[in-house]
Amino acid sequence: MNVLTIGGAMVDTIVTIASDKIEQVKMRNAESSFLLLEEGHKTEAEEIASSCGGGAVNAAVTASRLGHHTSIIAKIGRDDKGKTILGLLRAEGVDVSWIALDDHEPTGSSVIISSHDRNAAVFTYRGANTKIEASDLPHQAFAGRDLVYVANLSNQSANCYPLVVEHAKAAGALLAVNPGVRQLTARFDDFWHSLKHIDILCVNRAEAQTLMPRLLQSFGDGGAPLIAKNDEPIPPLAKRGLRSGGYEMSLVKFLGALIALGVGVIVLTDGANGAFIARAQELHYRAAEHVVAAATTGAGDAFSSTFACYLADTQDAGRALGAAAINAASVVKFIDTQTGLLTRAALERELERASEAPLFSFSI
Repeated sequence: MNVLTIGGAMVDTIVTIASDKIEQVKMRNAESSFLLLEEGHKTEAEEIASSCGGGAVNAAVTASRLGHHTSIIAKIGRDDKGKTILGLLRAEGVDVSWIALDDHEPTGSSVIISSHDRNAAVFTYRGANTKIEASDLPHQAFAGRDLVYVANLSNQSANCYPLVVEHAKAAGALLAVNPGVRQLTARFDDFWHSLKHIDILCVNRAEAQTLMPRLLQSFGDGGAPLIAKNDEPIPPLAKRGLRSGGYEMSLVKFLGALIALGVGVIVLTDGANGAFIARAQELHYRAAEHVVAAATTGAGDAFSSTFACYLADTQDAGRALGAAAINAASVVKFIDTQTGLLTRAALERELERASEAPLFSFSI
């Protein structure tokens, strides 16, 4: 299979801090929690490491390790960080012919603070990631692709999203989209008009709740509760639904609205609470793998890109969901976003081992 990934390329500095060295504050009635650093105080870290990341890079490494011919479109600076990213991708067997170099902006970078539940706080400088232009997206780069995977497009790069969709569909490729918050807010019109062209839409709970207000305008709030088959247990997100701006929408109504708007398959992840996939009138849920997390950064990229690759390759949604859950669980065992990504052979072995893992089906 021939895969093209598009989006961000970053160099991450990952700081791991013991839970007793940094304060965590959780809100009683809100979903937010906070890590507090004492002003003027030098905090001892367990480890400070550097690695490559970014949505397009993570997805490209995923696809390449799964055995697919993989290329990437991204933009980096003419600096050492950019050389580091190119070196990593070449070592992973990823074609870097379509990576563009920016003469003014440096390569994107981030500082990730990982502590407590290992849900990281991230300081991000997007740099060259914001500078993707139409000239960086030639139609030749899309020719012959079976799958085009679009990760988060930063700032003005998001202006190119309609062109990406146009090129992908003209090439006859499956289009998988894992949008960022900016695409769901400031660039929402472009995203809204593309829904009928998206074959696989991957969002987490926070992104789903960002998308929800626009759906409310067309479909209203509320919605019927989820009805399980054979008295299967209802997952947490299916019980509470989605909430935004004082409004609520049931999971069934949210997913049904996107299907009505033309999305082929919707993947909705809820961290340690598992993930849902919806297609036509079927909704499937799989619990998350139970592992001790070193960091959760990169888990979403691993899940979404693995699901997209497996579904495009096998057309088996249940197997794709299982593969995505296993690969994401493997990633969180490590502090960086790629060490845990499995090869196709290793993932197939894990799938056989986990063949009895719970996969529940519900009716929409």
